[in-house]
Amino acid sequence: MDSTRVDRWLWAVRLFKTRSAAADACRGGHVRINGRAAKPSSAVRMGDRVEARVNRRERVAEVGRLIDKRVGAAIASQCYIDHSPPPPEVPEIPIARRDRGAGRPTKRERRQLERWRQRNR
Repeated sequence: MDSTRVDRWLWAVRLFKTRSAAADACRGGHVRINGRAAKPSSAVRMGDRVEARVNRRERVAEVGRLIDKRVGAAIASQCYIDHSPPPPEVPEIPIARRDRGAGRPTKRERRQLERWRQRNR
C-alpha cells in the first residue's frame, strides 16, 4: 500500500474517535496535508505532514506508517511522529469552599460569596 485516505488514517491512528468525525473535520477545513486543505478522500503517503484541529487543539503528525484499519493504541502511536505543540496551560480557578460542618452560610456570608463570584468570572 503506497497511500490511504486521510480520514481513514486519522481514525486508524486514533486522532479522531470515529471515521465520520475525521471526515467532518476534513470537510470543515480543519485538516491540512503538507499545508494544503484536505478532503476526506485525499491521499496520505509516508512522510506527509498532517495538521488537524482536534478538540480545540492543533495536532501535527508526520506519517510514519500507513494503516487503514483501527489498531491498538500502542501500535497506533508508532504509526506517526507527533510534532504537536504542547497543550495550553489551563488557568487554575479558585473554588469557594466552606469548612465541613460550618453549616449554612449567613446572609452576610452569602453576599460576600456572591461578590467574590462576580469578581472571579
